[in-house]
Amino acid sequence: MSRVTARRGSSPPDPPAPTRAPAGLAGCRLCPRLAAFRDDIKGRYPEYVCRPVPLFGDQSARLVIVGLAPGLHGANATGRPFTGDYAGILLYETLYRLGLGSSAQSVSADDGLMLAGVRITNAVKCVPPANRPTAAEIRTCAPYLNAELAALPEGGVIIALGRVAHEAVLRAFGARLASHRFAHGARHGVAGRVVWDSYHCSRYNTQTRRLTAMMFEAVVEAAVREVP
Repeated sequence: MSRVTARRGSSPPDPPAPTRAPAGLAGCRLCPRLAAFRDDIKGRYPEYVCRPVPLFGDQSARLVIVGLAPGLHGANATGRPFTGDYAGILLYETLYRLGLGSSAQSVSADDGLMLAGVRITNAVKCVPPANRPTAAEIRTCAPYLNAELAALPEGGVIIALGRVAHEAVLRAFGARLASHRFAHGARHGVAGRVVWDSYHCSRYNTQTRRLTAMMFEAVVEAAVREVP
């Protein structure tokens, strides 16, 4: 798979073509609770984007990372997945170490960061109150994730960060949840793709040591090795 090669003393690579979100995502208000919450946050933080957050990364990537939902003061504010909050620290540092990112930090949507061979998205595109989308909201948002994953060719690899993302990925491919139990480091064959599970790289998981940097990197590295 391709790598970002911008390192000390080298010229930065040409940026990959951006991956486009499904039509209608930017103005989506299908979930009344989430739309109202976004409006409320926009009123309190006018500088925040407060819109559904599209995926980010390499259009031709055969590795997709799926998280839960935008963070209130992270992706909801910046408009880029895992950007501006604690959850993105470990993710982007790991991608950089593995040669998939041009920088170890993702600060804003216009910071020049480029990814090669990977793209990042969420199961739910809008920030939910208390970071907890309802089952109905996950179902309503599923067509956007399903369209993104449908673009991943057979042989592609997915990393699901947490149980919600894991189940959303399985449903996207019509796989039985009971046949593919979530567990950190678990590997699943689903509809000609490979799905790797990891605990979410949230502040809670990393600070309680449920997920260490070594544990997370091991899963991401294992997934990268399988990318055709």
